[in-house]
Amino acid sequence: MEASEVLLARFLALHPKAIDLSLERIERLLEKLGHPERRLPPVIHVGGTNGKGSTIAFMRAILEAAGLMVHVYTSPHLVRFHERIRIARPGGGRFVSETDLVEAFRHCEAVNAGAPITFFEMTTAAALVLFSQHPADVLLLEVGLGGRFDTTNVVSHPAAAVVTPVSLDHADFLGNRVTLIAAEKAGIFKKGAPAVIAPQDPEPAAVLEAQAERVGARPFVGGQDFTVHEENGRLVYQDEQGLLDLPPPRLPGRHQHVNAGTAIAALRAAGFGNLPASAFEAGMLQVDWPARLQRLTRGRLIRLLPDGADLWLDGGHNPDGGRVLAEAMAELEEKNPAPLVIVCGTLGTKDSSGFLQPFKGLAKEVLAVPIRAQAAARPAEEVADIARRAGLRASSFPSLEAALASTRNTVWEHPPRVLITGSLYLAGDVLAANGTPPV
Repeated sequence: MEASEVLLARFLALHPKAIDLSLERIERLLEKLGHPERRLPPVIHVGGTNGKGSTIAFMRAILEAAGLMVHVYTSPHLVRFHERIRIARPGGGRFVSETDLVEAFRHCEAVNAGAPITFFEMTTAAALVLFSQHPADVLLLEVGLGGRFDTTNVVSHPAAAVVTPVSLDHADFLGNRVTLIAAEKAGIFKKGAPAVIAPQDPEPAAVLEAQAERVGARPFVGGQDFTVHEENGRLVYQDEQGLLDLPPPRLPGRHQHVNAGTAIAALRAAGFGNLPASAFEAGMLQVDWPARLQRLTRGRLIRLLPDGADLWLDGGHNPDGGRVLAEAMAELEEKNPAPLVIVCGTLGTKDSSGFLQPFKGLAKEVLAVPIRAQAAARPAEEVADIARRAGLRASSFPSLEAALASTRNTVWEHPPRVLITGSLYLAGDVLAANGTPPV
């Protein structure tokens, strides 16, 4: 049997563009496949710029703590493609097996019969086939890019559509103003379905609320219809259904309070409001989402650092992600002072300067590294130049391992806190090199 990697490589050759936002091709293929998108469990559709994956992770943790069966579709993957498709099982979902993935790929490839289609369209079709074949109580479906013309927007009657915080990213596809991007994200709102809008800056909030009203979706707006805040070390969530007093989220960073609150709002809006309070409590404590402010406490890379050093990993890559990440690092600094060293690799398509600027005055230095097997990756020296122009001390290295090992050459007053960041693709390199892939 062909390996999934062979089939994935073939899919890349079916369309001249890696990204071509349209629903025409996926709708054609799904029709030929017998419309698997119409045979799904209730769908919670999640778009936005930052926090999509974390919001989904909170929902999954809560739902599975309540004993429900949950399918999950996210992108991109970190180490293996299989991470994108989590199939529901009693006791907790698991990444799709190689056998099932290959079978779905081969079926979709045969039905497509060589017609032009993008990689994401073909693989999403395969995911929808798999989800339609396995029982579940709910499907958590993440938008790939944008919303209105994203491949996942073939679900016509979601249980709820969610938009997490919107900011500038993918400007070449979605527009160079946050209002334009918000309009694209709002394209997942559907008539009669709740439109859950995470707390937003005023401009995108206005666009999202107006579009919900325009299509006849029921807006459920953060800061108005639901609130979330920290009080006495607890997470307090409140809406018209009542108040939840919960333990703080396991995922670090104040931004995760917003994601947790959005997740709870989405579940309640989608009809899962009767879950026991114990499920929401367990969800806060059991949630797991790799490469989002993840502390690595074991693995091969730890041994390259000075004794006592902390190693953190985050796939942030846009200006708003940089701001949130810098705030989280500053909070850690207040609690446990340590010199911050950033190991950074970025893609040429990203606003790397905007991402790094929030770390000025916080990070001692930036160690720029390449990203393996990514044609769009910036050369390490270019990343270092961008960091210097952003007011940060920086140097470049030929590899991740060389950058980490260089931290042993400095005499530190306190063991450093090392943060690897700048790209989810770099995060995948890190987990693979460290020997700690997602499970």
